[in-house]
Amino acid sequence: MRVVLGVAGGIAAYKAAHLLRLLRADGHDVTVVPTASALRFVGEPTWSALSGHPVATDVWSDAHEVPHVSLGRAADLVVVAPATADLLARAAHGLADDLLTNVLLTATCPVVLAPAMHTEMWENAATRANVALLRERGVTVVDPAVGRLTGADSGAGRLPEPEELLDHARGALSGAAAAAGSGPRERDLLGRHVVVTAGGTREPLDPVRFLGNASSGRQGVALAEAARERGASVHLVAAHVEVALPEAEPGGLRVTRVGTAAELHAVVRDAVRDADVLVMAAAVADFRPARTATDKIKKADDGAVPVVELVRTVDVLADVSAHRPHPGLLVVGFAAETGDATGTVREHAERKLRSKGCDLLVVNDVSGGGVFGRPDNDVLVLERAPDGTVQVHAGDGLRGSKPVVAHGVWDVVARHRRGGGAAGHAGDVSDPGV
Repeated sequence: MRVVLGVAGGIAAYKAAHLLRLLRADGHDVTVVPTASALRFVGEPTWSALSGHPVATDVWSDAHEVPHVSLGRAADLVVVAPATADLLARAAHGLADDLLTNVLLTATCPVVLAPAMHTEMWENAATRANVALLRERGVTVVDPAVGRLTGADSGAGRLPEPEELLDHARGALSGAAAAAGSGPRERDLLGRHVVVTAGGTREPLDPVRFLGNASSGRQGVALAEAARERGASVHLVAAHVEVALPEAEPGGLRVTRVGTAAELHAVVRDAVRDADVLVMAAAVADFRPARTATDKIKKADDGAVPVVELVRTVDVLADVSAHRPHPGLLVVGFAAETGDATGTVREHAERKLRSKGCDLLVVNDVSGGGVFGRPDNDVLVLERAPDGTVQVHAGDGLRGSKPVVAHGVWDVVARHRRGGGAAGHAGDVSDPGV
């Protein structure tokens, strides 16, 4: 693929050199378009040596090739990292005062912008409005990370790590490939309200201990971000996660933090009242301690080990599937499965799809540790048809980085809705045993 890597003038430009190497290693042909300010941080010889191409720096060089038009037209993807507050403003308002902004105006391919700036600049109302405008037009604006910034200050505004940016680039390219010949796919959830859960719940044993699981929340967060990119109004319900949560955005993204399965259940029951889709990607604990100690449980001097009695938590997926607030709600479950003597991963998943009563079930094979915490995923999607039969969706779109898989799941959701979906057999799901 032909990728244009734009680099704006921020100290985080040094990270773009690593992103360039990752893009090359991923098999892409990369042309670097730095702004004049970016070249004050990382020089032209570095970009040329790492990309294997001359660096495109201004509209006057090689004018006979009309670079300000040809680069954007020929690209399969444009990534700008870092994207400064100034670059975001110029892109949002259609300015074309250097080569990079000209490329952004002429590009017909997916565009990914990765902001990096001081926290005050990121949170300024002007920047937030520019980001909202760009996202409304279908541009992917990656939320910055939270961490150490230039100097001694810390906060939101740090450029995400190059590996994460590579995931977003892969997701954008995968989306463009899936949509080839069928028009833009990025805004196919426009006007929809979706609820996504992410991360692992924690059930307290005492003030310092809990029962938890290995979920990192990466896939759930990727699903929420993909839905927002595709135009949906998203409510992300996040339990414990090991990744930065996306920035809340009025009308675009709302984030609610929860701890236990009971807390998640209460928030989800309320959130789905006016939702079109619920995606239950969170790893919800099946059990909790029957009693939570008010004080830390001490080790006994005689070496005795306390016995912990467990009780079942609420089955959030089955409960919401069985008690949908309206017939149009489509419910997507997630299942982490391993095969055993009683059946294969797929056999267990098919039984779970029927018992939970959801419309779609996304299945991870987590044998031997599987995908927990890793940047890539490989899933199987099962669909319960109106006649009760189980259909299987699989393919390249459901294998790859977690942003790629997220878009693949939303593609299946879109096909399901077009085919009748939940509304076509909502009456069948009042009994979870169907």
